[in-house]
Amino acid sequence: MNDNKKTLADPLEPEQVAAFLQENPHFFEAYPDLLAELSLPHESGSAVSLIERQIAVLRERNMDMRHRLSKLLDNARDNDKLFDKTKRLVLTLLEGQDLGDIVDALYYCFDKDFNIQYTSLFFFGNIDKIPSSQAHVVSLAAARDNVGTILKSNRAMCGTLGAKEMQFIFGKYADEIGSVATVPLIHGNAFGLLAVGNRDPHYYRSSMGTLFLSYIAEVLNRILPKHLPR
Repeated sequence: MNDNKKTLADPLEPEQVAAFLQENPHFFEAYPDLLAELSLPHESGSAVSLIERQIAVLRERNMDMRHRLSKLLDNARDNDKLFDKTKRLVLTLLEGQDLGDIVDALYYCFDKDFNIQYTSLFFFGNIDKIPSSQAHVVSLAAARDNVGTILKSNRAMCGTLGAKEMQFIFGKYADEIGSVATVPLIHGNAFGLLAVGNRDPHYYRSSMGTLFLSYIAEVLNRILPKHLPR
C-alpha cells in the first residue's frame, strides 16, 4: 500500500501549478475573477511601485463593491419576505367578517409571521357599545390622559416611553419591554392606538423607519371604522 499517494485534498506543489498553467494558457479567461485575488508584485526595489499601489487600490475597491452588492442583495431578499408577509396580513384583514376576526388576524400575524413580541391594540369609546375582541377598550378621555402626546403626533413613533405610558399600553408586561413603536388609528378623529414592543431597548429606535407600521395603520384606518359604533 502506498502511503504517499496524493488525494484531491492535498495541496499542489508550485511546480504542478506552473505546469498546469503552461498547458492551459487561457485558464484565466474562463476564471477572470481569480485575477483580482492574485498578488503580482512589480520589480521596483524596496519602494512600492505606482503600478502595485494602483492594483492594491483597485483590489480594495473591488472587495468593497462586492460587500456592497452582497448587502444590497440581502436587503432585497429581506424586503421581498417583508412584502409577502405584509400582503398576507392585509388580505387576511380584508377577509375578516367582523371586528373579532380582524383583531384576531392582526394579533396572530404579528405574533407568528412577524415575530413581534408584544402587541397592544386599543379602541376609544364605550366598552358596552364596541364588540368584544382581544383589543382593549378605553374612553377617549382616559387615552388622552395617559398617551395624549402619542395621539397628538398623528404619526408612527419608535423609541422609549415614560412609565405611565408603558403601564397604560402594556399593563403587566410593561416592565419587560425595552423599546416600542406606536401609531394612532385615525378616521377623522383618533379612534384607537396600535403599539408593538420588544424586550431589546435598541430594537425600536427613534432613527428607524416606520413605513411598515404606518402602512398597517392606514389599512386598519379603512377597514375598522365600519365595525365600530359611529
